[in-house]
Amino acid sequence: MTSNRIIYLLLCAFIAGNLLVIFMQYNSSRNIQLLITGNKQLLNEMRSGNRLRELEQDLLSSEIRIGRAVLTNDSIPLVQAESLLAEALTLLDSLRITYNQDSTLRNINRLATLADEKSAMINQILDSFRHKAKVTPESYRTIMQHRLFFADVNETSRRIYASRQRLLDSISNSIDESGSQAENWSIVMIMIVLVSGAVLFWYIISRIRQQNLLIQRLDSSEKKVREVSMIKENFMANMSHEIRTPMNAILGFTNLLKSKTRDPELIEFVDAIRQSGDNLLTIINDILDLSKIEAGMMRIESAPFSVRGLLHSVQTMFAEKMNEKRLLFSCTVDESIPDTLSGDATRLTQILVNVIGNALKFTSEGSIQVKISNRGMTPKRILLGFVIRDTGIGIAKEKVSDIFERFRQAEDSMTRKYGGTGLGLSIVKDLVYLQHGEISVESEPGVGTTFNFTLPYEIAIGPLSGATTSAATESEYPDARHIHILVVEDNETNQNLVKHLLNRWRFSYDIVNNGMEAIKRLQTRRFDLVLMDVQMPMMDGYTATREIRMKLKLDTPVIAMTAHAFAGEREKCLSYGMNDYIAKPISERELFRLIERFTGVNHDYQHIDLRYMHGISEGNKDYEKTVTKQFIEVIPGDIGDLETGLANQDAVALAKVAHIMRSDVAVLGLLDEIQPHLDVLEFEIFDEKRFLDAITAVKRVCLSALKEARDYYASLPA
Repeated sequence: MTSNRIIYLLLCAFIAGNLLVIFMQYNSSRNIQLLITGNKQLLNEMRSGNRLRELEQDLLSSEIRIGRAVLTNDSIPLVQAESLLAEALTLLDSLRITYNQDSTLRNINRLATLADEKSAMINQILDSFRHKAKVTPESYRTIMQHRLFFADVNETSRRIYASRQRLLDSISNSIDESGSQAENWSIVMIMIVLVSGAVLFWYIISRIRQQNLLIQRLDSSEKKVREVSMIKENFMANMSHEIRTPMNAILGFTNLLKSKTRDPELIEFVDAIRQSGDNLLTIINDILDLSKIEAGMMRIESAPFSVRGLLHSVQTMFAEKMNEKRLLFSCTVDESIPDTLSGDATRLTQILVNVIGNALKFTSEGSIQVKISNRGMTPKRILLGFVIRDTGIGIAKEKVSDIFERFRQAEDSMTRKYGGTGLGLSIVKDLVYLQHGEISVESEPGVGTTFNFTLPYEIAIGPLSGATTSAATESEYPDARHIHILVVEDNETNQNLVKHLLNRWRFSYDIVNNGMEAIKRLQTRRFDLVLMDVQMPMMDGYTATREIRMKLKLDTPVIAMTAHAFAGEREKCLSYGMNDYIAKPISERELFRLIERFTGVNHDYQHIDLRYMHGISEGNKDYEKTVTKQFIEVIPGDIGDLETGLANQDAVALAKVAHIMRSDVAVLGLLDEIQPHLDVLEFEIFDEKRFLDAITAVKRVCLSALKEARDYYASLPA
């Protein structure tokens, strides 16, 4: 039964129930009203009966007093009889009002006639008493003529009583009938309430039972869906691992080969291999992104980024391909847009790369334009509008709605001609919606296509800090042989790749084939970092990391290197005690950044030199963290003391501070740079201008070194 039918059924039942209740209430009220009316009539009849008895008694009493007056020749009883007759006449008047039946009225009128006759007789007898002081023979004859008064009164009263009894019987029957009907309707109402309650209870129980059955079926279906999803996820993860493992070696050695050769023909071959590998990796990433979106595990992160810097990177990425096709490629950003915003720069880059790549694929001549505009801004948020316009082949209007469908392109022939899986724009649409944006497309065959989408971002406070590690040649990397790295990898090709990378970066390392060998090696030697593959024979990377944390009680940083790039893999690695995660194929830049972060090696510092500190610490990160923190805390005070001594022209105090600073700055390799200035302050005679120049130079170097020291301190493990 559909929900609409249930609603209509409940509505009809509600209306019918209300009508039934109204009908029953009406009948019950009517019967109760009849019962009240009958009771009132019965009460009136009882009152009338009392008056009738009083009337009869008054009439008979008056007759008795008349007889007493005749026998005693006393007029007082006659006066009493006259009073009784007056009361009787009053009662007769009230009875006429009460009784409206013809027969009863005739009998009442008969009693009134008798009373009038008796009153006239009393008046006659009273006249006899007044004139002759006794009852005259005429009065006596009148009395004798009315000697049947008792019988007439009794007979008339009997007829009234008989008529009254019939009325009482009728009223009693009516009361009994009304009471019986009221009782019956009450019973019917109670029965209907009970039956309705039983039906409602049955209906509720039935619905609950159906819902429980539906819940059980849904649980069963959900379990099956979870099982299917898990099977799919495992398949995707295994597929990702099996494909990414050789791809890691292919792309890694391609980069190494390109950096080693100078032969143009070989470089062309290497570039072809690299391009094919990138295309295959793009397909793998699209499938994995699609799986993440379907599983609801695509995470949108938020971090500060530069809008113009991101767009410049994308422009640089496509510049060569645009030049090859001789396309005009322009990117503009509205001046009102703040440069530093907070959002997911990775997903924005992915969207732009997919849309621009799609435009590049279908545009053979003309231009591709990218414009970012301000669609609305508040003090904390901004809505960015992105327009990507090309002069490509265009799309027919009836095909525009299909381009965002998975595995669909505007024409089937495009797949054969231009390639692609048909997933890129579908993923773009999902990513835009995940970030609470909107996307639309306009196109005309032979003219071009315009993609228009909006994305909201928060406005970041302050300038963007931090710089990414730029690529460096082998000669530019510092000597980091004091950094010892344990590589746990079972694939020989990947072992060779990591070996070449670490040699290039001048790290010392050991390589083992599985987690069990890694545990044994860590028991005998101290390492600064562990690069841990996840899927290995004998003991996998998860189990090995747990052993390192639980049994060996080591806090050595562990970076997972895995071809499992499925949703939730990073969280899984962190839950087993790993410190971070890098997916295969390994990005050289990303891997070096992670090693740099967890070991502290850095070749970009302009002032501080960590070699002296590393030589003393022999890899002890706690020591390095302690002395770096001391440097950060002490140097501002030393600079303040120098400025105070100069203001006071206190040469002794300046010499003392300069001497102390030698040991403060030596640990971070600053002594050679500022020693000439410290010598001036410590050994020469006070000269305000010369001392000011020396303090200014020391302050400049130390303040710059403080920033570098803070960056290095932040890179050390907590």
